[in-house]
Amino acid sequence: MTPDIIIIGAGIGGATLAAALAPSGRQVLILERGEPLRDSPAARDPEAIFRRGHYRPDEMWVDAAGGTFNPGNYYHPGGNSKFYGAVLMRYREADFTPLRHSEGVTPGWPFFYTDLERYYSLAEALYQVRGDASQDPTEPPRSARLPFPPVPDEPTIAALRQAFHAQGLHPAALPLGVDIETWLKGGATTWDAFPNTRGGKMDAETCALAAALKHSNVTLLTGARVTRLLAGGGRITGVELSHQGRNQTLSAPLICLCAGAVVTAALLLASADSAHPTGLANSSDQVGRNFMNHNLSAVIGFNPLRRNTTVYEKTIQLNDWYLTGGPGGEPLGNIQMLGRVTGPILAAESGLPRPVARFIADHSVHMMTMSEDLPKPESRVMWREGRIVLQWERSNMAAHHLLNKRLKTALKRAGWPLVFIKGFEKRTPSHQCGTCRMGADHGSSVVDPDLKAHDFDNLYISDASVLPTSAAVNPSLTIAALALRLGAHLTERQGA
Repeated sequence: MTPDIIIIGAGIGGATLAAALAPSGRQVLILERGEPLRDSPAARDPEAIFRRGHYRPDEMWVDAAGGTFNPGNYYHPGGNSKFYGAVLMRYREADFTPLRHSEGVTPGWPFFYTDLERYYSLAEALYQVRGDASQDPTEPPRSARLPFPPVPDEPTIAALRQAFHAQGLHPAALPLGVDIETWLKGGATTWDAFPNTRGGKMDAETCALAAALKHSNVTLLTGARVTRLLAGGGRITGVELSHQGRNQTLSAPLICLCAGAVVTAALLLASADSAHPTGLANSSDQVGRNFMNHNLSAVIGFNPLRRNTTVYEKTIQLNDWYLTGGPGGEPLGNIQMLGRVTGPILAAESGLPRPVARFIADHSVHMMTMSEDLPKPESRVMWREGRIVLQWERSNMAAHHLLNKRLKTALKRAGWPLVFIKGFEKRTPSHQCGTCRMGADHGSSVVDPDLKAHDFDNLYISDASVLPTSAAVNPSLTIAALALRLGAHLTERQGA
């Protein structure tokens, strides 16, 4: 097969783009560096996942201080979505416009929410989202209801929801890509951070990639690690890769880079040549810059006299302080349940003795705060001596601390008097975005509003790297919506 389009990466961006392009009839080749994730006893073993790091990749990145860390960036068909919390949430309408925060103003997007809305609806259908948008006052306008009703609250969470309501707050169903009955048949665990090897979680492999591969014109090549792009005459002329121990170069009229915000930027930088000494698509010097990852904290409300009876827990959210709540009315962010934190998970993450960790986990509720990380050119991905260097400079932390304070008060009023807060480590860039931002201005962005690289006629980027802002929501649904929008654009371009 001689491909018409090569897609690099089979995560949310690449798999969804393939699903959008499959009906066009064009020959689509997806290059995925990893192999399919196979089921094993470790798939539902918290000791294996959280203590032994059974699924963590054999890869080390470099931090700003020169130290190394294992990043938790997963390489399989489906990408990081094989392990994600399956929260499929829209950006709010205000997130697409410049928005004042306590530490700066976001740049806004090169188009409006209304331009992406129909693709959000299509993405929700593709990923079979469960939820009820009417419960959340911050929910933006929509043209279609969510396809399925919410995942049910367990009794402990139903009581927490009621306690938040009694405080005048607006707890709402999390929009989730989870068939809970199917998931629980594979084991009595939450899905958050557990791999989807037994069904029930709607990830990029089980939904988008499965839809794409129903078409004979779509081919998936696994174990194909792309190492470099070749360029000449304003076009990408070749894709160098290693497959089954052999190096080869492939070419296609269109190249779509969908490797994730960190790896996409690193690949462009690693492809520097004499005509492009700072990397490909980088005439603006923006490739790798403006890395964002959200400010995230785990917040545990503990009461030794109350028992948490949940299995999965992750069903509600609070957006009362999403667009306001700061000293001058600035946004603070999103609050949502974590997946159920059990004793083995808490022991592995905290270092507490197992009996102590088990008692705390079984007598607490587990939540997460998420605040917007503002784009900063100094926060960036670099490529040095064949290795990824990640220099993440957090921003907007005052707002995040205030959001933690708001939740702490709400949990105490809800009957969980002791509250423990721990920020997420930098070694897990699970919400990575922003390193190849989109924009109309060639001098301050990498791709245009149609996701075509400013510098090349046949290079498109469709993953979290193009997001101009991180907002304060999980990015998966927005990545999928952008991929569907790009698929429609490329199909129209073919027709023209």
